[in-house]
Amino acid sequence: MRWCVSIGAVLVAGAIAGGDVAGLAAPAAPPSSTQATDEAKRVDVELILAVDVSYSMDMDELALQREGYALAVTSKEFLQALKTGPTGKVAVTYFEWAAASDQKIVVPWRVIDGPESAGALAEEILKAPLRRASRTSISGAINFAMPLFEANNYQGLRRVIDISGDGPNNNGEPVTVARDAALAKGVTINGLPIMSKETNYATMDIENLDIYYEDCVIGGAGSFVVPIKTKEKFKEAIRTKLVMEVAHRVPEPRIVPAATREPRISCLIGEKIWQERWGR
Repeated sequence: MRWCVSIGAVLVAGAIAGGDVAGLAAPAAPPSSTQATDEAKRVDVELILAVDVSYSMDMDELALQREGYALAVTSKEFLQALKTGPTGKVAVTYFEWAAASDQKIVVPWRVIDGPESAGALAEEILKAPLRRASRTSISGAINFAMPLFEANNYQGLRRVIDISGDGPNNNGEPVTVARDAALAKGVTINGLPIMSKETNYATMDIENLDIYYEDCVIGGAGSFVVPIKTKEKFKEAIRTKLVMEVAHRVPEPRIVPAATREPRISCLIGEKIWQERWGR
């Protein structure tokens, strides 16, 4: 099931209760080194934060975006959400993207398990220099993200790609092709469409970007969209989204290829605008 979430939505994870077994039992054998190693690798979520830095994002938005992620991972809501999972840990990496061939890892994979590790992640996000680049390839971001799951050493109960952006795909392969390939491997894609400025067709903006993300970008078990419609809501939206991704109880996987339903907005709208404007 997929959702469009209003800013400030509250997600409450249920507690997992365990029962005591009465009676005498032989002492448990100590875990082997292999078991201990495997336990260290287990996390509740392998979470990839894929952040748009295309030229349509102004410097204020880029700074707000960075600050929003830094504040979100150190917030009391996020730290409480960590405790709701079986391991109390998530693995996170953060990269920025623009064109199909332009992605840069800002923070490599690391485990977040409490205030200290969350603070270290926030510091790394904030200290990296801001950058901007040309074109918008959501498909390129998804395709770049997928091998990152296989390259890490973690064993997550879920794998999630979290994409933020302020425009439709206009470079690389169609976004639905990349999306459906990711969903087929059990990955969930969530979206943070940034709609905090008036629509400006000179910068490839489209109306109803949230609908575009719902129909063309997100998918998989428990996928959702949290739109940002004012700059004042940047930080709150990012926090809401991250809390949901960490604490959300995921239903059974549901893969919905684009060909099986009719999108409310063309999933090739970005490519069409680019072709009409520049003819290439």
